[in-house]
Amino acid sequence: MKKMSNIYESAANTLGIFNSPCLTKVELRVACKGISDRDALSKPDPCVILKMQSHGQWFEVDRTEVIRTCINPIFSKLFTVDFYFEEVQRLRFEVHDISSNHNGLKEADFLGGMECTLGQIVSQRKLSKSLLKHGNTAGKSSITVIAEELSGNDDYVELSFSARKLDDKDFFSKSDPFLEIFRMNDDATQQLVHRTEVVMNNLNPAWKTFKVSVNSLCSGDQDRRLKCIVWDWDSNGKHDFIGEFSSTFKEMRGAMEGRQVQWECINPKYKAKKKNYKNSGIVILNQCKIHKMHSFLDYIMGGCQIQFTVAIDFTASNGDPRNSCSLHYIHPYQPNEYLKALVAVGEICQDYDSDKMFPAFGFGARIPPEYKVSHDFAINFNEDNPECAGIQGVVEAYQSCLPKLQLYGPTNIAPIIQKVAKSASEETNTKEASQYFILLILTDGVITDMADTREAIVHASHLPMSVIIVGVGNADFSDMQMLDGDDGILRSPKGEPVLRDIVQFVPFRNFKHASPAALAKSVLAEVPNQVVDYYNGKGIKPKCTSEYESSRTLAP
Repeated sequence: MKKMSNIYESAANTLGIFNSPCLTKVELRVACKGISDRDALSKPDPCVILKMQSHGQWFEVDRTEVIRTCINPIFSKLFTVDFYFEEVQRLRFEVHDISSNHNGLKEADFLGGMECTLGQIVSQRKLSKSLLKHGNTAGKSSITVIAEELSGNDDYVELSFSARKLDDKDFFSKSDPFLEIFRMNDDATQQLVHRTEVVMNNLNPAWKTFKVSVNSLCSGDQDRRLKCIVWDWDSNGKHDFIGEFSSTFKEMRGAMEGRQVQWECINPKYKAKKKNYKNSGIVILNQCKIHKMHSFLDYIMGGCQIQFTVAIDFTASNGDPRNSCSLHYIHPYQPNEYLKALVAVGEICQDYDSDKMFPAFGFGARIPPEYKVSHDFAINFNEDNPECAGIQGVVEAYQSCLPKLQLYGPTNIAPIIQKVAKSASEETNTKEASQYFILLILTDGVITDMADTREAIVHASHLPMSVIIVGVGNADFSDMQMLDGDDGILRSPKGEPVLRDIVQFVPFRNFKHASPAALAKSVLAEVPNQVVDYYNGKGIKPKCTSEYESSRTLAP
C-alpha cells in the first residue's frame, strides 16, 4: 500500500476548501430603461430572468417579479449568487414581456438580453449595457445591474406593515396603495430595498409580511436612513404619490416582542400649502423579527458530524476484475478510478467524522454464499456492522471482496439511497444539528431504476443528507446530469419537486489528469451550502454556539 500514500497526501492538501468560510455571496439588483414592446400601443409587463452557464448550457437561476405597464422598471427582487474568484461565471439577463394571463415564457415576448461575467459586475459594482435582440441593439433599451457583497452578516429581517386613513386619490373608488422602502447610500443615492404588493381599493391596507436581508436593508448599519414612500397604484403605470416618511433599522427594531412602531405619512406639497394639514395617513410596523443565519462553520464548530457512506458499482459492465481493461482491475502500483475517487472525496469527509468509521456498500453483484443479486450489500460482508475503519479500511474491504463477487446487474441505486435516507430520517427525530449524511455513489454507467431513484431523491431532499455521484469510465452519463438539479428542478415520477438540490454529479474523466484535490473540490463545493440550507430551512440552530459565531453576530 506504500505506493498509494501519495494519493492520500494530495487529497489531504485539499482540506482548505472546507476551512475557508464558504465563499462570497453577492446580491444583484436589476433595473431597465427604455424597453419597448412589439405592440407600440401598450407598455410591456417586464420580468428579468437570470441564467447562468454551466458546461456550455444556460440554465435559469431565478427571475424577478413582473412589473405591469412599465418601460423603465426598477425591480424589487434581488438575485443572490455565489461568487468564485477563481472561476469565470457567465451570466445572461433576459427581459421578457409576461402577459398577465400567462406566466410561462412560451407566449411571452422576448424584449432583449445582456451577457456578461459576474466578475465584470463585481469589479465595476454597477454595470450598464444595451439590451440585444437577436444580435442587434433593441432600440434604446438598456439594463443596469448593481452588485453588493453580502458581508459576514447574512441575517434577515421579517417585516409586516399596514396603514390607516390614507389619502384617497381615486374619484370613483378608494386608493390602491403600495409601499416602497429605499436605503439611503453614503453617496446620497437611494437604493430600492422592497416594494410591497398593491392592496386594491383600501385606505387601511395590511401588506403581506416580507423578508429582507439586514445587509440589503441597511448595509449592516442600523442608523442608516431609510426612506419609505406610499403610492396609489395606477394601471397606466403613472402612480400617484400619497406620502412619505423616514426611519432607521434601529427604530424598526422597536416593533419586536409584540410592540408596534408608527409613522405619520407626509405629503410635503400639502404640508407647505395647507394650514390645517396633519398627515396623509399613518403607517404601522406591526412586527419586526430578526432571523439569525448560521454558517457551515457554525454548525461544524457546534458539533455537527458528517456521516460519510460509500456505495460502489459492481455490475458486469465494469469488466472482469482479473482483466487489466476492467475498471475494477487491481494494479499492483496504480490505483484504479474507483479507488482514486473514493480516496479523494473520503479523505476530506473523514475530518468531519469523529469515529472515522464508514459504512461501505456494493450494488449490482451476486454475493456469496447463495450468489443472489444484491443492491445494498456490505462490502465487508458483515450486514450487522457494515462500517470500515477509516478510508484505508474501505480500500482494504473493497480489494478483499472483489474476488468473492460475481459482477452482474442491473444498475439500481434507489435501494442504497433509501438505506441512507432511513438513517437520516431517524436523525430528524433529535431536532438537533448533530449528524448530516453524505452518500458517495461510484458507478460506471447509466442507472436502470431512474423512476425509483428520482422518487428516492425527492424524499431524501427533506432529510439531512446529500448525494454525490461520481461517474467512472467512459459511458454516456447524460441521464445522470438530470439528477443534478442544476439544469432545472428534479421531480419525482408523480411530479413532486425536490425540496432542495441535494445531488452533485461529476464524471471522473473530467478530472483524469487533474489532482485528486480538483475532483474533491468539485464534488464537495456544494456541500457546505446544502448543510446550511437544510438546518436554516428547518430553523435548527447549531448545537452549541461557538466563539467563532459569537464574534460575528449583529450587536443589539
